[in-house]
Amino acid sequence: MNYEAFFADQLDHLKREGRYRVFADLERYAGSYPKAAYHGQQGMRDVTVWCSNDYLGMGQHASVLAAMHETLDKTGAGAGGTRNISGTSHQHVLLERELATLHGKESALLFTSGYVSNWATLGTLAANMPNCIVISDEDNHASMIEGVRHSRVEKRVFKHNDVRDLERQLADLDPARPKIVMFESVYSMDGDIAPIAEICDVADAYNAMTYLDEVHAVGMYGAHGGGISERDNVAHRLTIIEGTLAKAYGVMGGYIAGSAALCDYVRSFSSGFIFTTAIPPAVAAGVCASVKHLKQSSFERERQQDRVRRVRQGLDQLGIPHLDNDSHIIPVMVRNAVRCKEISDRLMDEYGIYIQPINYPTVPRGTERLRITPSPLHSDADIDHLLFALNEIWTKLGVGRSAVVGEGHPLAELCPVVGPLQADPAELGVDSCPFIGDAREGVAQEQVSAPVTTKVTT
Repeated sequence: MNYEAFFADQLDHLKREGRYRVFADLERYAGSYPKAAYHGQQGMRDVTVWCSNDYLGMGQHASVLAAMHETLDKTGAGAGGTRNISGTSHQHVLLERELATLHGKESALLFTSGYVSNWATLGTLAANMPNCIVISDEDNHASMIEGVRHSRVEKRVFKHNDVRDLERQLADLDPARPKIVMFESVYSMDGDIAPIAEICDVADAYNAMTYLDEVHAVGMYGAHGGGISERDNVAHRLTIIEGTLAKAYGVMGGYIAGSAALCDYVRSFSSGFIFTTAIPPAVAAGVCASVKHLKQSSFERERQQDRVRRVRQGLDQLGIPHLDNDSHIIPVMVRNAVRCKEISDRLMDEYGIYIQPINYPTVPRGTERLRITPSPLHSDADIDHLLFALNEIWTKLGVGRSAVVGEGHPLAELCPVVGPLQADPAELGVDSCPFIGDAREGVAQEQVSAPVTTKVTT
């Protein structure tokens, strides 16, 4: 076999499909988030980042940086080993205590990343409990899926956020059989939120453990940043809560929180925990400062939610299609991999805005999107510039829009989305439609038979 030819052929296939991933070479400016330096083909220039998972800008918060500097100077760079062999520092112990109290649990256990915490915990529990079966939401993250795959146990998949289908999957199982129901609170790509209480009701009725991934919610929701489970007052009903320290908390790492016996079991039996070097003490100290701050401060969460509302309102006014949800994630739908990459490139090259295109396999084919994550540090001017850029690109490329057009508006006469062309654009004094671009260029759109007062989406 010609190995290099195989690799090159597979990469060419990705490029032809428009889903070859290109990393943006960035240098974040400490103290100036969301600004960063972009090292591109034309040299270095400043950009505004609109797709970061540092949701609250805590990666540059003064208390986090101070804690990391202090610990780095005090203890040095690395942990020095695995948690079992010389690698457990006092900073790890303090952080695990903070995380346990955050979720009202007896104990917590640190991992090197959120991916590893899911993979290692689910793989260990499912593989070691006799005849265990896992019931998984169909939209669960790859790390959860890989953990179950690694365990080699039976798995059933229930329809996304569908409590009735979950019950159907559980109904014929032996009540005494070990069962894990695993799901997420905030789903990262669509931004929708799970009905946690209802899922717990069903799991309790069928004697199943519950495993909740809160990676996109910890720090973001609840009075103390405990996630959707804290916001909805259901954390006590969950067997295991899993989270990350790399998103709202702005640093690195992952964890689980649960009973003392459960966490000790994973600590003692999980190869993904036992045989890896512990996170550096300075990282643990920075995360601990971040968790403590967001337990006390709601300013970052409230400001971030205000920024999200402002962006959503602007997108609605411009007819830029985006998925409606109750979270901080704004998926702007493009539904074409090549076009999505083109829009992302234009934003970066022409407007100094960085939003990474999201395509298969992260999302299903035909649902390609720009995933926008406003932070509390995005200014009104940043938002206005983003909306201006998106509007211009949507018009230039003739990308479909969603819009509410009132009766009597001249666009109701002009726009083929809400009605056939009934007049010459010049007679109406309208040169172009802000929802579809220049109507005189004969933009091909499927006719939509709906009253002009009805919201329509193309």
